[in-house]
Amino acid sequence: MNKILRKEVLAPRITEFEVYAPEIAAKAQPGHFVVLRVHEKGERIPLTIADYDAVKGTITMVSQEVGKTTCHLATLDVGDFLADVVGPLGTPMHIEKVGCVVCVSGGLGVAPMYPKARRFYELGSRVISFIGAQTKEMIIFKERMEKVSHHVGYSTDDGSFGHHGFVTDLLREFLESGEKVDEVVAIGPLPMMRAAVRVTRDFGVKTIVSLNPIMVDGTGMCGGCRVTVGGEVKFACVDGPAFDGHKVDFEELMARQNRFLEEERIAMERFRAQGEGCKCQER
Repeated sequence: MNKILRKEVLAPRITEFEVYAPEIAAKAQPGHFVVLRVHEKGERIPLTIADYDAVKGTITMVSQEVGKTTCHLATLDVGDFLADVVGPLGTPMHIEKVGCVVCVSGGLGVAPMYPKARRFYELGSRVISFIGAQTKEMIIFKERMEKVSHHVGYSTDDGSFGHHGFVTDLLREFLESGEKVDEVVAIGPLPMMRAAVRVTRDFGVKTIVSLNPIMVDGTGMCGGCRVTVGGEVKFACVDGPAFDGHKVDFEELMARQNRFLEEERIAMERFRAQGEGCKCQER
């Protein structure tokens, strides 16, 4: 079992957890993720490792309440235990020094972007970050991203902070300015990553996306996370989650993501009805 050492609500329905997991922390790299269970009969959910400290033996994860398990997770407090945390899983993202990298994050995607931007920054790359959210209060990791970026631009859907519109508007504007960009990394909702890829394709810029499809075991056995990349079937859990965004079949992936919406809705209703500690209705 893994003890929760720190819990912080970053934004409405978005919570950060620091968990004691020394064996995972000792091996974690940017791009790795874990699969956890809240209790021994719970479902397995993947969460990206947003930060890690090998000395303290801790990993940091950020979760958004979107379904039964993430709602249940949000009810846990410091001192509580997770049934188990498996990892680090996945293939670390290849990061090397480049002249200029643009990190485009949407919503919860800022959390998994942070360790990657930090590594680019530590290697001496010029890091430009663009962060998008629905509203100002939904922006997370603001100070952390500003510490590892040479410039940060913001966008919100309602115009409450930064550019009023999509974060990919900032990306297009930057590329149109004539700045030389060696690589773009985009992490966030699938429609956002698809939009980022469409922008960079016009400019011929290498673009890496980090996918988070439906996943069960996280070891390539269940096949739930398969995705078509460059015409080949890949498994996000072992071949990714980072892929060349220009080769990802986003239409197919987005269709697959909606397969279990009805089952998820029913599970959520039962969870609320059984009063398993869910506080979603109170918010």
